[in-house]
Amino acid sequence: MKFIKTLTGDRDIALLVGQVLRTGVITASIIAFVGGILYLAAHGADSVPDYSNFTGEGQEFTTFTGIFAGLATFKPSAVIQFGALILLATPILRVFFSLIGFVIEKDRMYIFITLIVLCIIFFSMFGGLKI
Repeated sequence: MKFIKTLTGDRDIALLVGQVLRTGVITASIIAFVGGILYLAAHGADSVPDYSNFTGEGQEFTTFTGIFAGLATFKPSAVIQFGALILLATPILRVFFSLIGFVIEKDRMYIFITLIVLCIIFFSMFGGLKI
């Protein structure tokens, strides 16, 4: 709790949120880069694919469970997709940490606005999923 007590100013919270963004982007970039290297190592010598017929990805790399199952088996495409997931989660974490900052500052109006933004983000992400 000592950490939270030291985050009292707007500048401290802005620095924390900026650090979250930097860390998320750098982490996602490194993961996607490593996945790209693994992919090239495994498939770099493959023949050129036929681009005249479009074949979409299956659920293996387009769902959370498929990506995490691919990560468990260390598939290069899953590693790249995981990097993309980290990159997509970064702005959501930014909004979440902003909410924490507003709670610490006890700024009710911005807490309310940030909660609305988080609800919209989560509804748009998970609203169309079939459970």
